[in-house]
Amino acid sequence: MKISIFGLGYVGCVSMGCLANNGYDVTGVDVSDLKVNLINDGKPTIIEKDIDTLIAEGHKKGLVRATKDYREAVLNTDITIVAVGTPSTREGHLNLEYIFNTAKQIGSVLKEKEAFHIVAIRSTVLPGTNEKYGKIIEEYSGKKRNVGFTVVSNPEFLREGSAVEDYYHPSVTVIGGDHPESLKTMAKVYEKVHAPIEIVDVKVAELIKYVNNSFHALKITFANEVGNICKSIGIDSHQVMRLFGMDTKLNISTYYFKPGFAYGGSCLPKDLKALKTLAHDNYLKLPVIENIEESNTIQKKLGLEMIENKGKKKIFILGISFKPGTDDLRYSPIVEVIESLIGKGYDIRLYDKNVHLSKLMGENKSFIMEKLPHLANHLVGEIEDNLEWADIIVLNNKEKDFEGLQIPKQKHLIDFARFESYMDYEGYEGINW
Repeated sequence: MKISIFGLGYVGCVSMGCLANNGYDVTGVDVSDLKVNLINDGKPTIIEKDIDTLIAEGHKKGLVRATKDYREAVLNTDITIVAVGTPSTREGHLNLEYIFNTAKQIGSVLKEKEAFHIVAIRSTVLPGTNEKYGKIIEEYSGKKRNVGFTVVSNPEFLREGSAVEDYYHPSVTVIGGDHPESLKTMAKVYEKVHAPIEIVDVKVAELIKYVNNSFHALKITFANEVGNICKSIGIDSHQVMRLFGMDTKLNISTYYFKPGFAYGGSCLPKDLKALKTLAHDNYLKLPVIENIEESNTIQKKLGLEMIENKGKKKIFILGISFKPGTDDLRYSPIVEVIESLIGKGYDIRLYDKNVHLSKLMGENKSFIMEKLPHLANHLVGEIEDNLEWADIIVLNNKEKDFEGLQIPKQKHLIDFARFESYMDYEGYEGINW
């Protein structure tokens, strides 16, 4: 299998060296004479651990070459990897001029090529770019996507200083596309990479790199804000964060990374407020920590708006505790939504098998009596008849009893907890999926 790579910068050069090391015949394409000449002399275009050896060995074996002639490269290869830069504009948008120019070039060559061609976008681009890229190739080639060619999205996760190691040992290899045979071919390209291969929707593949890097930035900023608090009160911040990192059950895990409704309960709101107060008392500005609660409030407003936008008044909410398997109503985000709906004259019925007014005690009872003093008037003891009664059904938490319900037709079903079994229901809407 022969592969061409458009762009011989950081990602392109590393990809070239590693692919050649895996036995592939690789042709690099770049507008820079300097980069083309370096590759053709068996030298890398970047300074990076181990890449000089890989390029030199690939060149010696005749598996590495470079050219400015994109036509030659496309005609003589089966796959084209696009690794050109996507720099930011002054306004913060991506400059896609370079990447779309490659689409025009590839399209013009495919016009005279009979064989099916795979284009893999390795550059970091926003969702929708793959689709537009394919349309440009269609325009310039006269061929149809998935008939004469296909475009897959294949984001890279390389760090400077450890790029070769990262190429062979990523956490996951992501390939997004809509042509099954080409996805199999691309998976084969990475068969010597030590990582699971995830075949996903194109737009998922396009977005994941941005999500990864934004979270990395968030982690650094969060750690720095914790460090500023610690320094202000004489605590070793590295000891604190070392303990933080030891918790791989909750802190460093996928446990909380499930998009959905707002957080609540007795601990998170209280302890976040205490940490913010500690920072305030020590005259610290911590924009990330200070705005967590505001972001959570926005999520609660989003849930409320989803209900209100349906234009119906009879609402049945299943699950009012902040998570399944408990009767803890303290700061349960749905309670604020219910409070607002009742205040606006909505007819509300509530079901939660774990909540019994006679058994509520202490702060839990005090909280709900303050927020919903007439809760007893809204609680119901069974589900089926109220499904018939309601115009809007809201699934608030992932209680097992809420699986497999027979939802009557022509109802609005709003899901805050992600019940995949209901996603095919005609009136279904998830809070952020």
